[in-house]
Amino acid sequence: MGRIGNTFGKLRAKKEKALVVYLTAGDPSPALTIELILTLAEAGADIVEIGVPFSDPTADGPVIQAASQRALKAGTTLSGVIEMVRKVRRESQIPIVLFSYFNPIFAYGVKRFAEDAKQVGADGILVVDLPPEEAPELRVHTDAAGLDFISLVAPTTGGRRLREIVKSAAGFVYYISITGVTGTAAPEIENIAGDIGKIRRLTKTPVAAGFGISDAAQAGQIGRLADGVVIGSVLVRLIDEYRHSDGLMRAVSDCIREIKAALR
Repeated sequence: MGRIGNTFGKLRAKKEKALVVYLTAGDPSPALTIELILTLAEAGADIVEIGVPFSDPTADGPVIQAASQRALKAGTTLSGVIEMVRKVRRESQIPIVLFSYFNPIFAYGVKRFAEDAKQVGADGILVVDLPPEEAPELRVHTDAAGLDFISLVAPTTGGRRLREIVKSAAGFVYYISITGVTGTAAPEIENIAGDIGKIRRLTKTPVAAGFGISDAAQAGQIGRLADGVVIGSVLVRLIDEYRHSDGLMRAVSDCIREIKAALR
């Protein structure tokens, strides 16, 4: 079992839920991304998703789209993101998931990507625009490298498709708690409870819910239903607000501590 599985196991033993935190690599800068990840780990984040910036992030709302554009303008590449992981791993053992669209991985080379990501210390990969039918092209290499291939499940995922997705789930199942793009709506608790119940009847793999979770109160509600909660837009918005300020790390730390407290 890798770092992701061990983390969920330890949290379960403490009756605590995982806080999975997304940030866009290279926003505001590569050096600050590394410092931000270390700050997240110290403040209580359990798993970090490092977003690979992409020019057409169709699943992302305006907050993360803007962060991707800033990171791309700053020259952030997939090679650079992999190097960021290497530098983080020298100082922290926090589980790291690389969150990407398929195009950057394809351009980099799928086999090379899987091998390089594992070599620098990444633990999992989540490809937001790769349907299950096309996943084997990448998954054969990520499985061989020992990376957890994180599966996405939406409220609209039908029964047969759901069974196919979760039967090979690794690391955790990422339940998308709203239909639409990130950071644009609030999830409905009743729907989440029913959907997570369906997933749990099909797999023992932990379930983390994300999309639309913007504060500690929401995180606490959803944490009572899922094994973990994913936040992204709320943090990326905060990073944008404070990116020219000496108070950036303090603001990020305070945000994470508050949300993590709701999951204990």
